[in-house]
Amino acid sequence: MDTPILGIDLGTTNSLVAYWQDGKAQLVKNALGSVLTPSVVSVDDDGSILVGAAARERLISHPQATAASFKRYMGSSKRYRLGRRHEFSPEELSALVLGSLKADAEAAFGARVTDAVITVPAYFNDTQRKATRHAAELAGLNVRRLLNEPTAAAMAYGLHQGDGDRKFLVLDLGGGTFDVTLLDMFSGIMEVRASAGDNMLGGEDFTELLIRGFGSAHPKADLAGVQGPLYAAAERAKQALNSGDADMQLTVGGETLNWHITGADWEQRCAPLLERCRTPIEQTLRDAGVRAASLDDIILVGGATRMGILRKAMARLFGRFPTTGLNPDETIAIGAAIQAGLVAQDQALEEVVMTDVAPYSLGVETSIQTSEQHYESGVFSPIIERNTVIPVSRMETYYPIQNNQEALLFKIYQGEARLVRDNIYLGEINIPLPDYRDPEQMPAEVRFTYDVSGLLEVDVHLPADGSTHQLTIHNSGVNLDAAALQAAHEKLAKLKIHPRDQAENRTLLARAERLYTQRLGEDRQYIGQRIAIFTAALNSQDERLIREAAQEMQEFLQHMDDDFWQ
Repeated sequence: MDTPILGIDLGTTNSLVAYWQDGKAQLVKNALGSVLTPSVVSVDDDGSILVGAAARERLISHPQATAASFKRYMGSSKRYRLGRRHEFSPEELSALVLGSLKADAEAAFGARVTDAVITVPAYFNDTQRKATRHAAELAGLNVRRLLNEPTAAAMAYGLHQGDGDRKFLVLDLGGGTFDVTLLDMFSGIMEVRASAGDNMLGGEDFTELLIRGFGSAHPKADLAGVQGPLYAAAERAKQALNSGDADMQLTVGGETLNWHITGADWEQRCAPLLERCRTPIEQTLRDAGVRAASLDDIILVGGATRMGILRKAMARLFGRFPTTGLNPDETIAIGAAIQAGLVAQDQALEEVVMTDVAPYSLGVETSIQTSEQHYESGVFSPIIERNTVIPVSRMETYYPIQNNQEALLFKIYQGEARLVRDNIYLGEINIPLPDYRDPEQMPAEVRFTYDVSGLLEVDVHLPADGSTHQLTIHNSGVNLDAAALQAAHEKLAKLKIHPRDQAENRTLLARAERLYTQRLGEDRQYIGQRIAIFTAALNSQDERLIREAAQEMQEFLQHMDDDFWQ
């Protein structure tokens, strides 16, 4: 039997590894017999590296030599100094956790493993996804796919096996991140409609509320040297608050300090964090154009969703209780294992087509005219907007701003801010311009084509001289080999055909035009309206709108043709 592809949940607080075998997802236990490996790294006194439970214990005894919650800073320049001589980036710390999971899997299989599906927050940007891939490579893993955590959760709940058209909202509150994703299931297709989130909101923030509260209750106590025990006491109190009031106790300098917190006080303290949860939920529903009442289910995943105060807030928000059937710590890993089985084409899994969305807008830097003589530079012009279903291809046209301009520099960014300085720079392409005088005579057609693996192709076409220039940006963090890059280019090339030029859509339009010429009066007017509606859908280049419009057009044309014989 071939070694399975791993499904890995690389979490902020805990990480898990699973695989698909014998028709089900199976979790791998670590050397301590637990499926949960704390995402904590420590450097021992002799310089050896500790990962997991042993490292978590040292959060209390050796906080200066131990790092946790580093997933929050993936892709950033933050550095962790552990002990006197060791310094790590968040990717390097994550690689140590992934390496530990890989070793546990190899011990279970008795064989070397190389391939993995790794989950990431849906709201991770390009830089954070690159960092995750890089961490996996450092750990000796080949990433077959980065899977958004809410999509993994939906698969764990078996939503990909359902019949009919159903809409699900997945709320994933882990230790350090909060993700919201709306998924639509129909005809064997799992489509992500919209995603939003907060990469700096998680269970750790609720724990921090208790730590600060304890400090306020004992302002004269020197808590600097007991940060580890203080954190552990806050975690215990947070769990106790699920059942009512709680006492938080800590011994400092030989004196036992106590702080009693009531459920009402806890709810009041949590109100700002719960309000932050509401923001991405509203954005997701708004971006998808879906009302909360039309959702078939709301699913809670992530260890922090065990908090009673969170479940209570979500029940109030939606007017019903969310689904919490699976172990929230294990849900993402189970979904990752299912996806790993699909990647391996396991016959026990039914084929499921999954679509995803671009979590952030992609566009270029432009200048806009603010007066006759002045331009504002550094303005972001989106070409592919956030929550556009991918793979996708979109085009916009830009012009030089000066006569006799020698070149056009297109800097490419990812983000939502109006000014590019607040977005993430991805790359740039410089296009030399032929001799001309009037900027209106020199349009540049800029096409972005983006796929689920994070490959972005930028094509700039100058109709004036027929030239085309191309830049490829991919988030793997390493150069793809020639064969892999060529295969990706061929897939993307198919997307660059405008929907109105695709054979099936041309056929529908031709049939409609034929009926238009054959009919008169109100029938002709009605057919003309239908052609205009379908053409508008094609021009939107939105795959979902086009699919729905094509289905409606097909039914309409069938009805019109059948009417002729009745």
